[in-house]
Amino acid sequence: MSELAVILLVVVVVLGIRKLPELTRSAGRAARIFKSGSRALKDQSATDDAAGPGRVVRGTVVDGEAPRPRR
Repeated sequence: MSELAVILLVVVVVLGIRKLPELTRSAGRAARIFKSGSRALKDQSATDDAAGPGRVVRGTVVDGEAPRPRR
């Protein structure tokens, strides 16, 4: 635990006392942006799941051997 305190003290001295509030503010903003983004993704996936199956895309299966004639 004492090593962590020494490292924290060095970081405070290096960044300076004036920069510390700005650093914590920007870290808080980043955390809020991350939370809102993850919440939006959860909401989007919940609405996608509630909407049922997605749209159906029809296609042909290609086995990779001889090309099949088009109809």
